Amino acid sequence: MTAPRRVPGRLRLVLLAGVLVLSLVGASCALFGPSSEQKAVQAYLDAWTRGDDAAAATLTDDPAAAQTLLAAVRASLAPAGLSASVAQVRSTGDAATASVDVAWDLGQNRRFAYLDEITLRAAPDTDAGWVVHWSPTVVHPRLGAGQRLALVVDTPEPAPVVDRGGTPLLTPTPVVNVLLDRTAAGDLGAVTGALAAALTPLVPGITPQSIAEGAAGVPAGQGYSVAVLRQTDYLTVKNAIHDLPGVRFATQTRLLAQSAGFGSQVLAPVRTEVTPQVSGVAGWSVQVVGGSGATIATLQDQPATPGSTVTLSLDHAVQAAAEDAVETLPQQAALVAIAPSTGDVLAVAQNAPADAAGAIALTGRYPPGSTFKIVTATAALETLGVTATTPQPCPGTTTIDGRLVPNENRFDLGTVPLTKAFANSCNTTFSQLAAQLSADALPAAGLQLGFGADFTVPGLTTVTGAVPPAAERVQRAEDGFGQGDVVATPFGMALVAATVAKGAPVVPQLIRGRPTDVPKAATAPPPQPVLDQLRTMMRAVVTEGTANGLARSGAVFGKTGTAEYSANGANRAHGWFVGYRGDVAFAVLVVDGGSSGPAVGVAQRFLAALG
Repeated sequence: MTAPRRVPGRLRLVLLAGVLVLSLVGASCALFGPSSEQKAVQAYLDAWTRGDDAAAATLTDDPAAAQTLLAAVRASLAPAGLSASVAQVRSTGDAATASVDVAWDLGQNRRFAYLDEITLRAAPDTDAGWVVHWSPTVVHPRLGAGQRLALVVDTPEPAPVVDRGGTPLLTPTPVVNVLLDRTAAGDLGAVTGALAAALTPLVPGITPQSIAEGAAGVPAGQGYSVAVLRQTDYLTVKNAIHDLPGVRFATQTRLLAQSAGFGSQVLAPVRTEVTPQVSGVAGWSVQVVGGSGATIATLQDQPATPGSTVTLSLDHAVQAAAEDAVETLPQQAALVAIAPSTGDVLAVAQNAPADAAGAIALTGRYPPGSTFKIVTATAALETLGVTATTPQPCPGTTTIDGRLVPNENRFDLGTVPLTKAFANSCNTTFSQLAAQLSADALPAAGLQLGFGADFTVPGLTTVTGAVPPAAERVQRAEDGFGQGDVVATPFGMALVAATVAKGAPVVPQLIRGRPTDVPKAATAPPPQPVLDQLRTMMRAVVTEGTANGLARSGAVFGKTGTAEYSANGANRAHGWFVGYRGDVAFAVLVVDGGSSGPAVGVAQRFLAALG
């Protein structure tokens, strides 16, 4: 075995000295802090990343060129944020090179990151002693003279919204956004006047004052959206508004119905609900572009993801029939149709006067009048031991605890089977029956038919109706023929008709794949014998009663209603018809219709259009 060689003492001292020198060099940064080169490049990066391009440019050897390009790139990329950090600095005499990690936050989860190199030059006459040697590569290593970075967004065309059979309800449609920059308008009054005059036929209610007030709320230099017009409508007013000072135009694509106003009470909120699904995800790329804007190179690319088609329960033909049926009335009119078998909301239609009052078809609360006798009959058949054939008095008037209850025009049928009293809408009969019920009998019977249930339908806000428990006989009597404290919506009464037709709870549905939540569910419906008798009574309304105008409209089952109210000391009335034919249950409301006659007329036109 060979003994290890000993290192001479003098040589050991030399080696130790060398190690000490290397250690001191390696620790120099820790001992003395960042070098002047590092400080110089960090100062530039700090100014650039905080958005002070002017300050960053002054730290270069060509401030004018630097500020021009830095500002142009920032405007093109419009970043939500920018970060940059120095990875390494290498010095050789009067020049240095810094490796820099750069990351742009371009918003909407878009990140553009790369490694760059920045050259520095010694500048003894500056505080830092170094400046950034300006070149387009300071921004990105692939930028050349006269070039800049640009963010290009590829927005996919939205997918359509279709009805239950695939017929388009909302489709991508070119629109023109009319924008007003008040600071560039000059004579603002003249411009707003000209805009209002041209747009009033297309945008009811627009005025010079409304435009001026809207524009005043927008920061100076930005455009206020005066109106968004279908491109076909824009072309009709283009000559009148195109050259107005301060007015500019932006072409876009939006999901719109084939005709303005079609299904507006449903399609407008649905559009908001499904926008993320139909819009997809925009693609994007960061490109090197030349002075003319032509693409020279693509640095990063994320393809667009198309949106997916949304299917609604609506039926285009049913919706069109409903809208045509209500459109001709001068009063507010609404119609809601539901498929009993599935709960599909088939149509929600309102005429223009109703639209001006809001979504009365879905949330408007009105006394239901005699249509509520469907609920009262249910309670009586279940709890009072009567049947559809049980004789019941139907005098012209009756008095319950001092409250006079008359029939319409005080008609008197004498004593007749319950079916006949129902078909002819005897208020006196049903007030007497209701007075015999328990305090909570009507709320309980209503909930069996979905009346008073609560639903969260994606894309819609809905109300069914309410009838409170009534301890007083007179209150139950008034509630029994749909007056008193009872309020209902067309949606709620359509649900009642659908439940009678199906014989089971009906949960309304609108958007396929987005089930309805039920915070308050309907209870089990009446027993089959009760349902059978209800159907017999509702059929008699059409064959021999107050809705005999529908006798030739097929096998229609229903109930009319005249809901009286007082306005300014005058007695007035809303008109209703609630019923079903086949797998279409529906409710019609004509506000201030005077009687059920106009509502029956709407139902007749609606069913005739369906064939």
